[in-house]
Amino acid sequence: MMMDLKSELEQYGEVAEQVSFKTMTTLRIGGMARFVVYPRTTLALTQIVREIQEAHLPYKVIGKGSNLLCSDECFDGVVIRLDRTFTDFYFDHEECYAEAGCSIIALSYEMVKHGLAGLEFASGIPGTVGGVTFMNAGAYKSSLSDVIQEVFVLREGRCEWISKEACQFSYRHSVFHDHPDWIILAVRMKLQKADPKEIRELMENRRHRRLDSQPLDYPSAGSVFRNPTERPAWQYIEELGWRGKQIGGAKISEKHANFIVNVGNAQAEDFLALVEEIQKKVKEKYAIELIMEVEKFNWR
Repeated sequence: MMMDLKSELEQYGEVAEQVSFKTMTTLRIGGMARFVVYPRTTLALTQIVREIQEAHLPYKVIGKGSNLLCSDECFDGVVIRLDRTFTDFYFDHEECYAEAGCSIIALSYEMVKHGLAGLEFASGIPGTVGGVTFMNAGAYKSSLSDVIQEVFVLREGRCEWISKEACQFSYRHSVFHDHPDWIILAVRMKLQKADPKEIRELMENRRHRRLDSQPLDYPSAGSVFRNPTERPAWQYIEELGWRGKQIGGAKISEKHANFIVNVGNAQAEDFLALVEEIQKKVKEKYAIELIMEVEKFNWR
């Protein structure tokens, strides 16, 4: 049956077997995925989903895997990746239409060429348009929901635009968390005219700030915890004296305490054990619940 599914999927896109999540996530952690498929078109994607459902297998849509903690277990299902083929974008006056597989960093720099502002905050987020929309990712007190007007979604066999309000955006959350079977295909964003020179200067200043403050020399999944309303998550971890604390190959960054980096073939359990220790200690000392921002996938 599995070989039949592979041949069926190959009608609609490029297919690989037994691919490690270590090669598909920025954290470089995780077990093997049974199949990985890159759909050629939206029509192909709809057929791929049908084939998977008929085979009674689970599936997961990912972009660059920049916010995923995958378990070390094998995933007996299909990973659908959009970052090779769903990469078109279009500018129409002050609006931008972008497919889910576009790099949000690349798109933010294209925005500058068109003299448009609104995505500067995303110029250092190593994700795709679909991924950052799913998470309502953000930085510098801005997020994707500030610019998104509509989202093009495949749900229940239909492709349709849904409004920003229907996406139920909140801090690092969207309706797509509650409906993992819905697939983000594209977004429509509203930007603003601005001086390209000023936008570039702002983005360059922020790039230097990232280089100074974030551990970009080791694999990571970005910020581990959401920031509580009282103050940033890193401050609590810092005050515990836990900067540099390590379990297995997972280590709290010396550079930024809200990053856990993979310093040497870390296992998923190493990362999660460190997360849970931080949560426990912060709750004991400050009565604050730190919520993990990184998405867990394929855990029992």
